[in-house]
Amino acid sequence: MGFSELQSRLGGNISPELLQLALTHSSYAYEKGGENNERLEFLGDSILGYLVAVQVFKDHAPLNEGELTKLKNGVVSAQALATAANRIGLGEFLLLGKGEEQTGGRSKVNVLADAFEAILGAAFLSFGIESASAIVEKHIVPLLDDPDAIREASDPKTSLLEKLQKLKREPARYEIVGSGPEHEMIYTATCFSGDKELAQGDGTTKRGAETQAAIAALRLLAEK
Repeated sequence: MGFSELQSRLGGNISPELLQLALTHSSYAYEKGGENNERLEFLGDSILGYLVAVQVFKDHAPLNEGELTKLKNGVVSAQALATAANRIGLGEFLLLGKGEEQTGGRSKVNVLADAFEAILGAAFLSFGIESASAIVEKHIVPLLDDPDAIREASDPKTSLLEKLQKLKREPARYEIVGSGPEHEMIYTATCFSGDKELAQGDGTTKRGAETQAAIAALRLLAEK
């Protein structure tokens, strides 16, 4: 699957060279040589903040500064960006080093969020603010009109508890196991509602694994 498929999913134009750089994690660059996506991420973070701030200011006039800030922060959080990244399958396109690959880098919240921001930086450098704006409008702005989506993105474990409560099902609980050497431990969390297994998630911390399991469980419940 080539970058053209990702371009189609993103909805914004990016030069192939910059798109590849945006997908290049530092672990891959360390092993193969060359640049990584960190500088593009820095640029994309500022572009994202600007675009979302403008959208929030225009569309939510009754809100005061504090409320505007809370709304903006909800949709530019790492968890929200990772949620958007997961929806377009961004993880499968990432260029990762062997170590990062083995520790579940394609599903890590920060890796996905950083790559999404890097893509916005690449879009801006390729064809200007319009290209970056097209991606934000397609994948981030819709969250602003869906408070439940914002809460789910920023706090999936709480959202899962609320979802299960509405479905009159038992609260979520997590069972966690770790594997690998101590300095590179990978945790797998299995999420249950009562005795029924809902989903699993992996992470480099127990909390991260629980978060990924909650996201997977929410996705599964949404599909039913």
